[in-house]
Amino acid sequence: MNLTSWSEEFSVGIKSIDEQHKKIVNMIKILHDALDKGKAPAVLDKIINGLLDYTGQHFTYEEELFDRYGYPDAGDHKKEHAKLDKRVLKLKAELDAGSLKIGEVLLLELLHDLLQNHILKTDKKYSAFLVGKGVK
Repeated sequence: MNLTSWSEEFSVGIKSIDEQHKKIVNMIKILHDALDKGKAPAVLDKIINGLLDYTGQHFTYEEELFDRYGYPDAGDHKKEHAKLDKRVLKLKAELDAGSLKIGEVLLLELLHDLLQNHILKTDKKYSAFLVGKGVK
Protein backbone atom coordinates (compact mmCIF):
# COMPACT_ATOMS: atom_id res chain seq x y z
CA MET A 1 0.00 0.00 0.00
CA ASN A 2 1.38 3.38 -1.03
CA LEU A 3 0.92 5.87 1.79
CA THR A 4 2.15 8.87 -0.18
CA SER A 5 -0.72 9.11 -2.65
CA TRP A 6 -4.48 8.99 -2.21
CA SER A 7 -6.20 5.70 -2.90
CA GLU A 8 -9.90 4.90 -2.90
CA GLU A 9 -8.99 2.31 -0.26
CA PHE A 10 -8.70 5.26 2.15
CA SER A 11 -12.18 6.58 1.31
CA VAL A 12 -14.91 6.54 3.94
CA GLY A 13 -17.51 7.34 1.29
CA ILE A 14 -18.12 10.88 2.56
CA LYS A 15 -16.63 13.49 0.26
CA SER A 16 -16.04 16.17 2.89
CA ILE A 17 -14.19 13.75 5.16
CA ASP A 18 -12.22 12.20 2.31
CA GLU A 19 -11.04 15.68 1.31
CA GLN A 20 -9.85 16.24 4.87
CA HIS A 21 -8.15 12.84 4.99
CA LYS A 22 -6.25 13.65 1.80
CA LYS A 23 -4.37 16.25 3.84
CA ILE A 24 -2.79 13.46 5.91
CA VAL A 25 -1.63 11.69 2.76
CA ASN A 26 -0.17 14.97 1.52
CA MET A 27 1.68 15.51 4.81
CA ILE A 28 3.16 12.02 4.56
CA LYS A 29 4.28 12.72 0.99
CA ILE A 30 5.88 16.04 1.93
CA LEU A 31 7.74 14.47 4.86
CA HIS A 32 8.87 11.44 2.84
CA ASP A 33 10.15 13.70 0.05
CA ALA A 34 11.96 15.93 2.54
CA LEU A 35 13.53 12.92 4.28
CA ASP A 36 14.70 11.54 0.92
CA LYS A 37 16.34 14.89 0.13
CA GLY A 38 17.80 15.37 3.61
CA LYS A 39 15.62 18.41 4.16
CA ALA A 40 13.21 17.17 6.81
CA PRO A 41 14.14 19.81 9.42
CA ALA A 42 12.94 22.50 7.01
CA VAL A 43 9.41 21.05 6.84
CA LEU A 44 8.90 19.73 10.38
CA ASP A 45 7.38 22.92 11.78
CA LYS A 46 5.08 23.30 8.79
CA ILE A 47 3.88 19.72 9.08
CA ILE A 48 3.41 19.64 12.85
CA ASN A 49 1.55 22.97 12.79
CA GLY A 50 -0.53 21.71 9.87
CA LEU A 51 -1.26 18.55 11.83
CA LEU A 52 -2.36 20.58 14.86
CA ASP A 53 -4.74 22.58 12.68
CA TYR A 54 -5.94 19.43 10.94
CA THR A 55 -6.72 17.47 14.09
CA GLY A 56 -8.48 20.43 15.67
CA GLN A 57 -10.74 21.03 12.70
CA HIS A 58 -11.17 17.48 11.44
CA PHE A 59 -11.86 15.82 14.79
CA THR A 60 -14.39 18.54 15.66
CA TYR A 61 -16.11 18.03 12.31
CA GLU A 62 -16.36 14.26 12.76
CA GLU A 63 -17.57 14.59 16.34
CA GLU A 64 -20.28 17.07 15.32
CA LEU A 65 -21.53 14.53 12.77
CA PHE A 66 -21.49 11.79 15.44
CA ASP A 67 -23.56 13.96 17.78
CA ARG A 68 -25.97 15.12 15.07
CA TYR A 69 -26.73 11.61 13.83
CA GLY A 70 -26.35 9.63 17.07
CA TYR A 71 -23.36 7.50 16.10
CA PRO A 72 -23.38 4.69 18.70
CA ASP A 73 -19.58 4.36 18.99
CA ALA A 74 -19.02 8.11 19.32
CA GLY A 75 -17.64 7.87 22.86
CA ASP A 76 -14.86 5.45 21.95
CA HIS A 77 -14.05 7.37 18.78
CA LYS A 78 -13.83 10.65 20.69
CA LYS A 79 -11.47 9.01 23.21
CA GLU A 80 -9.23 7.96 20.33
CA HIS A 81 -9.28 11.53 19.03
CA ALA A 82 -8.21 12.76 22.47
CA LYS A 83 -5.29 10.30 22.54
CA LEU A 84 -4.18 11.38 19.09
CA ASP A 85 -4.41 15.05 20.11
CA LYS A 86 -2.14 14.32 23.09
CA ARG A 87 0.38 12.59 20.82
CA VAL A 88 0.45 15.55 18.45
CA LEU A 89 0.90 18.04 21.31
CA LYS A 90 3.67 15.95 22.87
CA LEU A 91 5.46 15.71 19.55
CA LYS A 92 5.10 19.46 19.02
CA ALA A 93 6.70 20.04 22.44
CA GLU A 94 9.59 17.68 21.57
CA LEU A 95 10.18 19.42 18.25
CA ASP A 96 10.05 22.82 19.94
CA ALA A 97 12.66 21.54 22.42
CA GLY A 98 15.00 20.71 19.53
CA SER A 99 14.63 16.93 19.23
CA LEU A 100 14.70 17.01 15.42
CA LYS A 101 15.93 13.49 14.66
CA ILE A 102 13.51 11.96 17.12
CA GLY A 103 10.84 14.31 15.83
CA GLU A 104 11.24 13.21 12.21
CA VAL A 105 10.75 9.56 13.10
CA LEU A 106 7.90 10.14 15.54
CA LEU A 107 6.09 12.50 13.19
CA LEU A 108 6.29 10.01 10.34
CA GLU A 109 5.09 7.23 12.67
CA LEU A 110 2.19 9.39 13.84
CA LEU A 111 1.15 10.27 10.29
CA HIS A 112 1.33 6.62 9.23
CA ASP A 113 -0.69 5.63 12.31
CA LEU A 114 -3.33 8.22 11.50
CA LEU A 115 -3.69 6.82 8.01
CA GLN A 116 -3.26 3.09 8.58
CA ASN A 117 -5.02 2.69 11.91
CA HIS A 118 -7.27 5.64 12.52
CA ILE A 119 -8.58 6.25 9.00
CA LEU A 120 -8.43 2.72 7.59
CA LYS A 121 -9.83 1.05 10.70
CA THR A 122 -11.54 3.39 13.18
CA ASP A 123 -12.99 5.84 10.65
CA LYS A 124 -14.15 3.04 8.35
CA LYS A 125 -16.39 1.88 11.23
CA TYR A 126 -18.56 5.00 11.08
CA SER A 127 -18.67 5.13 7.30
CA ALA A 128 -21.71 2.92 6.68
CA PHE A 129 -23.59 4.48 9.62
CA LEU A 130 -23.16 8.08 8.47
CA VAL A 131 -23.68 7.26 4.78
CA GLY A 132 -26.86 5.47 5.84
CA LYS A 133 -27.99 8.70 7.50
CA GLY A 134 -27.53 10.54 4.21
CA VAL A 135 -24.14 12.13 4.89
CA LYS A 136 -22.30 12.48 1.59
